[in-house]
Amino acid sequence: MYGSWSLLNPFLPLYFQNIGFSNIQIGLLMTIGPIVSLLANPFWGYWSDRSQNTRLILLIMLSGNFVASQLYFQMGTFATVLSFMLLFFFFQTSLNPLTNSLILQAIRGTSYSFGTYRLWGSLGFAVMVLAASPLIAWAGVENLGYLYGFFVLVALMIGVRLPKAKRSGPSRRISGKGMLQLALQPTFAVFLVLSALLSIPNYMNMSFISVYITDLGGSEVSVGWSWFLAAIIEVPIFVMLDRYLRTTARTMFGLMVLVSGLFVLRWLLMALSTEPIHIILIQLLHSVTFGVTFYTSTQLCNYLVPEQYRTSGQAIYGLVWMGGGGIVGGLLGGWLFETHGPSMLYLSGVFMSIAGMAGFGGLWLRYRRLGEDAPEEVQAE
Repeated sequence: MYGSWSLLNPFLPLYFQNIGFSNIQIGLLMTIGPIVSLLANPFWGYWSDRSQNTRLILLIMLSGNFVASQLYFQMGTFATVLSFMLLFFFFQTSLNPLTNSLILQAIRGTSYSFGTYRLWGSLGFAVMVLAASPLIAWAGVENLGYLYGFFVLVALMIGVRLPKAKRSGPSRRISGKGMLQLALQPTFAVFLVLSALLSIPNYMNMSFISVYITDLGGSEVSVGWSWFLAAIIEVPIFVMLDRYLRTTARTMFGLMVLVSGLFVLRWLLMALSTEPIHIILIQLLHSVTFGVTFYTSTQLCNYLVPEQYRTSGQAIYGLVWMGGGGIVGGLLGGWLFETHGPSMLYLSGVFMSIAGMAGFGGLWLRYRRLGEDAPEEVQAE
């Protein structure tokens, strides 16, 4: 599944550029996913909690993902591509949080840890983006859709063998009001806002780093190497976090302070880059910044939300990270890149990451001062 995503994030902007779309149009198309996720994440999270069968929901989403992707890759006008991408992202955007939820459900009560499984996603992404980049350079980025469809089919066939997973908590249905109650739980709500501040520049980078590299004279192979280095070190990062991270509020919020500071350094270096090799090397920081953020935030969602609503909690986090952050990141990034250039785009990310670091610092100080490590409970309906 992550191998198929390695064909979208790095090369989809180049595909759109190849068929004649402007940077603003590319930014808008890359924003479609986050917009759709505002509906898709709570929708699929609700049905997963209601059915108590995350595997079935994932198989339905992968099937719809395959059909919709093959439709929009055949379109050539902006309006038709936009229309079919709405359908595609409805089935695609919630795959990540639901997969995380399935892992956490399946390993409950066992000796296995989350990172042991999630590191295979990073490995699949890294290996496939490196292997696919020379193939795409040879066959042409216009054939991207066929390669993507192949890997989704493989993921779908393997997905049939996934465990249904069991939950130790009672089966509960969550309503729209209950979803709102979860999102407004005080500590969880602040965590979501701060996550959005880190997400916006991350999505600006994801949407335009490939265009940035090619504008500086890089090739599809250069793009592939930049994303390979961004993902491959996530594997040891997850292993280390599995082994050493204490899943207490103080420890996890303290780690978010440190990773926010690394985001500040990363975006500052990107703003100063003048050669493709600079960007490729800076992407090494992605493995640490995104890897630590993803792992720790997933654990924080699991920590702050009652067990019977954790799929919905993961969906809400996905809605904020990809939805709110992605919408602002795609639209703001497209406008900044088109009108002020990439340096201003990344400088805006510096300031947002500083704000996120300050906010997580406040949460860390709160838990350190009070000495409490129990999340505030919420009774969702």
